[in-house]
Amino acid sequence: MHSPFDYMMQTIGLLLPRSTYYTGLSFDIFEGARSSVRHIERDNIRLVTENIGFGTDKQLCYKAAEELIMHENATVVLAYIGHRMAQVLKPLFQAANRLLIVLDAGANVPHEWPETPNIIYHSLHNSFGSWLTAKRAVNDGFSQGGMITGYYDGGYLQTWGLCSGFISAGGNITFNHATGYNKDDFSMQPLKEHVEKYPEGALLSIFSGDYVQWYFEGLKGVFGENHLPIYLPPFAQEETMLKDAVHPGGLIKGIAAWSYQLDNPENKVFIDTIESNGRTANLFSLLGWEGAILAVHASDLMLEHKNNVQLVSDSMMDFSFNGPRGNVYFHAPTRHTMAPLFETSIEKDENGTCSLTIEKSVEDSHSDFEQFITISTENAISGWYNSYTCI
Repeated sequence: MHSPFDYMMQTIGLLLPRSTYYTGLSFDIFEGARSSVRHIERDNIRLVTENIGFGTDKQLCYKAAEELIMHENATVVLAYIGHRMAQVLKPLFQAANRLLIVLDAGANVPHEWPETPNIIYHSLHNSFGSWLTAKRAVNDGFSQGGMITGYYDGGYLQTWGLCSGFISAGGNITFNHATGYNKDDFSMQPLKEHVEKYPEGALLSIFSGDYVQWYFEGLKGVFGENHLPIYLPPFAQEETMLKDAVHPGGLIKGIAAWSYQLDNPENKVFIDTIESNGRTANLFSLLGWEGAILAVHASDLMLEHKNNVQLVSDSMMDFSFNGPRGNVYFHAPTRHTMAPLFETSIEKDENGTCSLTIEKSVEDSHSDFEQFITISTENAISGWYNSYTCI
């Protein structure tokens, strides 16, 4: 059934970042949003983009958002930014009476979960996933954990999520290793003594992109297939990176936000549509796809409620839809979307590389999230303004 606003032209803005890490990041987000709008047959929706560099320049982000609002008349703006940059933009969106939808990797967490009426968050919850990953390791019988991360990945509060999840479940962090930023500085040698001292422990590992490939290669080079069991949070299980990663052998498990392997009609449509447009479906095109569904609904509400952004934002809290991951809905107190998370294992395929297997959905993740947001982040600090992978 068509909305009464289907034939009134509406503008949705997109603030898109750069990344030398995932070079196609902005293109993937945009293609996900554009393909989603086309799939739901909303020819009256106009997508307008502005570049925000690496998402760290406050003035650049503010100016780009202002351009979308004042010159393009966007009533709803999707932005791949973090919580801290969203707060920088809050006064602009309040003054303009417009709605900001933050597309959030979830690698950082706010020290106070936001309730700003004109900002809502569509998140992949990587920090929450890290917390669940660590709890899973303890539940699997591993009480000693070595935390392994990189210079970049370790700069976000997903490290806090991993540590707090492990400790709160009864585990003990016995070793920390942060690798170098470049491949030449990337070494697993410091793990040798730790593995000898705690042979019954597990490796709690935070990496993304190429670093996952380097990590597995490094482990195999130092330990053969005799490394400790590995536990990975969502972004370390991005399948376009895993398919080119050598499998180091042994047990590899974790928590994923999405996978090609999810067997539902919405996921098949999403993957087929993105691939038919010459892109590869990934976590970023997923964010764009789902974010566009939220933005289109919000745009209709802005028309219906005559740009009363408080009323629109409150109404969005009752909105849900079936997406590629399953049911997406809002956790109203934090104005963040929630979606299923999945317990996974990573197996060796016929080429000796990595293949992701979905074991089952995480049970009662809503209650887990309610517990997660009550945990104090005192003394947990991240200096990054940019959103995850924007380097």
